Amino acid sequence: MKKIIPALHFSKYALLFWVLLLLNACNNDSPVNPDVEENQYLQETAALTNLTKEQVAQEASEISPLLVGYVKTGIKVYKITYKTKNTDGAEITASGALIVPVTDQPASLISVQHGTIREDASAPSNFGEGSEAATFGALFGSMGYIIAYPDYIGYGASKNLPHPYEHRASLASASLDMLRASKEFLKSQSDVKWDEKLYLAGYSEGGYATMSLQKMIEEQASSEFDLRASSCGAGAYDKTAFMKYVINSNTHGISSYNQLYLWVLLTYDRIYKLNKPASYYFKEPYASQISQSGAATAINTSFNTILNDSFKKNLNDGTDKGFIDAIGDNDVYNWKPKTPTRLFHGNEDKLVFYFNSENAYNAMKAAGATDVQLVPITNGDHASSIVWYLAGTKGFFEETK
Repeated sequence: MKKIIPALHFSKYALLFWVLLLLNACNNDSPVNPDVEENQYLQETAALTNLTKEQVAQEASEISPLLVGYVKTGIKVYKITYKTKNTDGAEITASGALIVPVTDQPASLISVQHGTIREDASAPSNFGEGSEAATFGALFGSMGYIIAYPDYIGYGASKNLPHPYEHRASLASASLDMLRASKEFLKSQSDVKWDEKLYLAGYSEGGYATMSLQKMIEEQASSEFDLRASSCGAGAYDKTAFMKYVINSNTHGISSYNQLYLWVLLTYDRIYKLNKPASYYFKEPYASQISQSGAATAINTSFNTILNDSFKKNLNDGTDKGFIDAIGDNDVYNWKPKTPTRLFHGNEDKLVFYFNSENAYNAMKAAGATDVQLVPITNGDHASSIVWYLAGTKGFFEETK
């Protein structure tokens, strides 16, 4: 029930007294509380829900009875909004969920980057039933971790903006600014103790976002966080090799997978201002359908068969430098991580092909990385490998505590 505050009634003398007092305060050069630091990123915080240990256990049992044993505590869930920048550099407000364990013990922070979602209802800050945040996020929070779950641009507080699907720089910056806002929030809390340790995790688009975030932290924000480990699952890290493969090879013809390849292509065309019509990339009738429906277009054949031969030629011989450069700008596989890193991937993945993790591992080892491991999931496809990824991530993080 909404609380109604009755109107206050002042005499003219009382009113004059309060006005003079206010004016005196405004003219006072001394700050009210010089010890309070103004937040640079965090804007607003709202409590979403509290779940008991038993409630989290019930949710976990619906995924698998084996997970119930991992539940240690209840959780508190908050929605936070924060400042970040869009792909064009404009300052915007983004959001995410912060899941806090109910415990008096110091807790480590995990930044979890979510996988592909198509609707705002699935955004972490909505904490909708069955969403990734409300299932796996709640489970890891109940294990005694603080979980920062960015919505990314295009969901939650920024839902009126297009999501920059698989765009390296903005996935990383939106996730990093969420961490900075979470840090500011945790400083103000007395009922949760952060031990200053940070871990990163994510699967699918979340795996790609996690690798992008890890690289950004190590190169630009290493002094801000004590980054202990990064667990990347089934991410499309080698965008150049991935795009050339789906353009030149016969693949599965699964419509829902093809829509994601299309989404990547259309996102890069938009963000990098290539401004090519659909007819430049696609044959008819697909060009007309894509002009009308965008990434929702149903494509029930191998992706390479819907592309114009002229586009494929321009990509393969290097003529289309704009598109090639856009793809290359989103590669995140060929660098030297300092943080202990695990690359989990099903070797039968038909959506994000296994060579993405294999190429990343080989490039990182060649660059001199000393603590990177490729963890193949035998016979695992994109969906079935998630459980193995979660179990492996839990064990990996516990090893690095």
